[in-house]
Amino acid sequence: MNPADEILDIVDENDRVIGQFPRGKVYAEGLRHRCAFIQVRDARGRLFVHRRTPVKLVFPSLYDMFVGGVVGAGESYDSAALREAEEELGVSGLPAPEFLFKFLYDNGAGQSWWSAVYEVRCELPVSPQVEEVAWHDFLPDEEVERRLTEWEWVPDGLAAYERLKAYRSAR
Repeated sequence: MNPADEILDIVDENDRVIGQFPRGKVYAEGLRHRCAFIQVRDARGRLFVHRRTPVKLVFPSLYDMFVGGVVGAGESYDSAALREAEEELGVSGLPAPEFLFKFLYDNGAGQSWWSAVYEVRCELPVSPQVEEVAWHDFLPDEEVERRLTEWEWVPDGLAAYERLKAYRSAR
């Protein structure tokens, strides 16, 4: 199936479903929808980082410190988080990602989505989808922090990353 044809729930500012449309229309018209962001760490605690492929509908060729994606129509955030993590990492049998928090991403330029943030440890060998991931590695936190100013990152992932750091420091 063409990703632009996937049906997504459209939600309001309180994350209540108010309609459904194909992803292509959702992106073209800037309709608010749902996404899951999963921070993945390996057995050594390193963070999975990847560069998106140039054919991605949103943020092509940019770096990301989360795997994830849109929540399909009628799908729960939890189901989408596990599905997206397994798809993008190329694994099966991943433990269920742990839900941490949710926030409304809005860049003020027509891109807005409710974003559920999760974390999971992946001790399986990864084989990321070539359609989704052009490059990947597990990096120590210090290197990720250093690369924040060197690489071009997806803006919603950066927003989630900053919120996640604040969330962890408040705990």
